Amino acid sequence: MQEILEQKAQQLAQEYEAGQRMLAELDGKRQQLQQTLLRIEGAIQVLRELAAQVREGNG
Repeated sequence: MQEILEQKAQQLAQEYEAGQRMLAELDGKRQQLQQTLLRIEGAIQVLRELAAQVREGNG
């Protein structure tokens, strides 16, 4: 019985570690995506400002 409990505890510890690694990977991807979205947002703003200048005849 003790051996079975220890094996289960070891199995759960491995699953926990795998989950921690996956979470860290996802956090990294989230940060990268957040940076990409910020760059896209900045590009949208610049393009809209340029379009407004063209409409006003200043471009």
